[in-house]
Amino acid sequence: MAGPELDRPGEASAADALRAWLDHLAHERRLSPRTLEAYGHIGRLYVAFLERHRGEALSLADLGTIAAAEVRAHMAERRQGSKEAGDHPLAARSLSQTLSAIRGFHAFLDRRLDTPAPQLALVRGPKTKPPLPRPVTEDQARGLLAEPDADPDAEPWESARDRAVLTLLYGCGLRISEGLSLTRADAPLGETLRIIGKGSKTRIVPVLPAVRQAVDAYLALQPFPLQPADALFRARRGGPLSPRHVQASVQRLRGRLGLPERTTPHALRHSFATHLLGAGADLRSIQELLGHASLSTTQKYTGVDADRLLNAYAAAHPRA
Repeated sequence: MAGPELDRPGEASAADALRAWLDHLAHERRLSPRTLEAYGHIGRLYVAFLERHRGEALSLADLGTIAAAEVRAHMAERRQGSKEAGDHPLAARSLSQTLSAIRGFHAFLDRRLDTPAPQLALVRGPKTKPPLPRPVTEDQARGLLAEPDADPDAEPWESARDRAVLTLLYGCGLRISEGLSLTRADAPLGETLRIIGKGSKTRIVPVLPAVRQAVDAYLALQPFPLQPADALFRARRGGPLSPRHVQASVQRLRGRLGLPERTTPHALRHSFATHLLGAGADLRSIQELLGHASLSTTQKYTGVDADRLLNAYAAAHPRA
């Protein structure tokens, strides 16, 4: 229901509506003071822009007549930064957060104050690329691989399974889906492993002794009768292990070890590439091990500078 400022919604201003939304976020959603401050800043800039654009103060009813073009113009101003508004330019990710907050504001107006803004549905946010996970250090990786053995709530076979999966991701540079795609017929592992990655692209990766040992230890303890075509890694009740379990397991382990939030299963794949590079491996070899289609993707994974990338390209290209 409307806040006390809006006992007479027909006479409410846009500023009144904004205060009611922030009051809702503070007392019903219980958002943190820092988040409330950020939302308030976004909302105030938005309302101020609309009033400058229309040349008059806006009412609550006016907020229901907002055109998609007006919202796009506001987003363009936020992208460039506005001296008039005293605001700095925003990157694509911050623009997406801004549009999300504006959508949340209008959703509140629709649900609670009977003031929908149908044109808002026509506004699309900027395209953003998800940031690549940052690699962990070698010591952090070792700690993460060893920690499942110390889990007091897991059965011994479950600890061995989690250690085997994480050792595969780090030791072979696999994606979660690739590691969990292994079947009983793939184990015991040999000297190499045939992986079918994205786009059904096949690659051969070498298997380190530590990886074979971790998988062997899991096989010796896991309690389920498996057929050759069955998934190698099993959940507690016997079904195939899910990516979500691996993600949750790493989240739990990193909490016990005090590792940063960037420590994810996929970060182990990045660490595999980065640590190989640090040990002297060339980019082309790392590209093949990861199954990347281009060296530029491998460069992003390893944080390689442009000079080193060009040197690798020059050494590998037949016309260089």
